[in-house]
Amino acid sequence: MQIEIALVAIIIFYILTKSGKISISKLIADNEIYLRKLKESDYDFYVKAKYGDSVNPDILFSKRLQNALIIILLVFCLLLKNMSYVYLIVCLVAGFAFFKLDYINLKNYYKRHLHEIDTMLPYYLKGLEILIQHYTVPVAIGKSLDDAPEIFKDGLKELINEINAGNDTIEPYMEFARQYPVRDSMRMMRLLYRLSLGRQERKQEQLLAFSKTISNLQQKARETKYKNRLDKMEGKTMSMLITTGLGVMVLLVLAVITMMNV
Repeated sequence: MQIEIALVAIIIFYILTKSGKISISKLIADNEIYLRKLKESDYDFYVKAKYGDSVNPDILFSKRLQNALIIILLVFCLLLKNMSYVYLIVCLVAGFAFFKLDYINLKNYYKRHLHEIDTMLPYYLKGLEILIQHYTVPVAIGKSLDDAPEIFKDGLKELINEINAGNDTIEPYMEFARQYPVRDSMRMMRLLYRLSLGRQERKQEQLLAFSKTISNLQQKARETKYKNRLDKMEGKTMSMLITTGLGVMVLLVLAVITMMNV
């Protein structure tokens, strides 16, 4: 009986939603100032890391809220017959868990693809090194934006905006490194900052140190790439050997059983 009541409630809710009598979007919009406090500080970054500029983080966040509210209502309908304060808390916890699931998936995606970002940074910095030979560091970063990997663009724009706003400290560079915590990013940003402060007569010396560090990073990136490929091939080989071994064992067992029956 409880399931039937829940199904009826779900159907009624669906009809009211489709007819516009109930609008979850309007409910979220009316309470946006409060619901935005649920948004994680690094959520926009993870959305950009996965989708680039093709997805608006605010729209995706609103969908998360809508889906969480729907889950709360569905669980509420299922527990309606025996509803109590405990079950009400269960409804809220279920909705919050579903709400957090999308964020966790995005964060895990970023972690899984961190090694890809790790290999992108040295090659971006190599192009930047060529521009720095002809321009100041802030101007070179601005000119590098079009050719920069998509994932770095937002961080680079924030870096340039901070510098243009008059922030001549190392902090904008360190903030970029914190956004992209890959191999030696902190060190590379410190080198860039020193280059931005360096006098013209020391520029070639600093550029040489910068170039040498980038070359080392590129070498490490290539080694990591080859290691990942080798590990993947070894994993496939091991899986194939295990599968073959199990198949042979099964055939041998079947052969022994057949011989015993004969």
